[in-house]
Amino acid sequence: MGALWESLKGLVGSIEPKTRKRVIWAASILFILQLYFVRELIAAELLFVALFAVLLLFVGMCYLVGTIGVRGLDWAEIGVRAVATNARRGYNTVEEISKKSFRHLRSESAQ
Repeated sequence: MGALWESLKGLVGSIEPKTRKRVIWAASILFILQLYFVRELIAAELLFVALFAVLLLFVGMCYLVGTIGVRGLDWAEIGVRAVATNARRGYNTVEEISKKSFRHLRSESAQ
């Protein structure tokens, strides 16, 4: 490791100071740009997450409304059947009452 470090020092020392300064500036600009692009990518990902969350909420609400509608129709069908049964029973009762005569069997006109 020490020999590698010494050879690296010799390589950097042999470069002109003006060129060394340019290389350091270029490396620092690339580093800063990488940080900027990483921040931009994180911001874009957060925006996409927010967009997908809104889309998920919208789809969930549509599903919920559809499910409530189907359940409501099922409950309405049960209610209509109950009302129809009671109406049929009431109609049959009225029919029976209307078929009975109002006179008693031992009244004068019946004899």
